Amino acid sequence: MDPFATLGLPRRYELDRGELEARYRELQKALHPDRHAGASASQRRMSLARAVEVNDAYRALKDDLRRAEALLSLYGGKAEPEGGAADPEFLMEVMELRESLGDAKAAGDLARVRQLADKVEAMRGAARTTLVERFGDGAADPEPVALAEASALVSRLKYFKRFLDEVSVIEEEALG
Repeated sequence: MDPFATLGLPRRYELDRGELEARYRELQKALHPDRHAGASASQRRMSLARAVEVNDAYRALKDDLRRAEALLSLYGGKAEPEGGAADPEFLMEVMELRESLGDAKAAGDLARVRQLADKVEAMRGAARTTLVERFGDGAADPEPVALAEASALVSRLKYFKRFLDEVSVIEEEALG
């Protein structure tokens, strides 16, 4: 499934959130079961299937990581396997960040946890900016070199997401 085609949006990493939301609401309204109550059973099933497809496409495109994975898939690429061909320097940095996070958690140092989260957020922001460049404006398929770099960046986004998810758990436990 091409979530961009499903929602009638251009294939690009950077999407206008307002446009995404508006397109989703428009399609949901058109596909609402009440609008098809008088239709035949097969037409109602088709409408329901289309509504499910629209929901799936929306969930994929509103999430940065899933949107990048969808683009990679559509262009014939895939994210590097975790622990696979990733940059050794990057893996070392991630290990050091995780160790620092573990130390901060053990010490109950929430300020340090937040500081580490801010650093990873900045790294994720830089990766996103580069992904916007590599995937382009959707007018043409990315070059193979750009696609390979995008693949590595998507893998990095996975590391960042997992790290930030762990930060959220630590912060929630501190509040609880």
